[in-house]
Amino acid sequence: MAVSGNTIKLHQFLKWVGMAQTGGQAKLLIQQGFVLVNGTLETRRGRQLVSGDRVTVGKRTVEVELNNIES
Repeated sequence: MAVSGNTIKLHQFLKWVGMAQTGGQAKLLIQQGFVLVNGTLETRRGRQLVSGDRVTVGKRTVEVELNNIES
């Protein structure tokens, strides 16, 4: 997983937490409007997430926690 500083790209996060099985699936979920970041529709797969952001796909919401991740 590629963590840059204290951020991770949205599509990478979706794969990391199992909300998407592949990068292609993550891209489609984002482009088709199924992903919310902090309650707001997000259509940029390169959106930089930081610890504390909340990502929602369908009924599942996951809070970003990057403090213990080594790049």
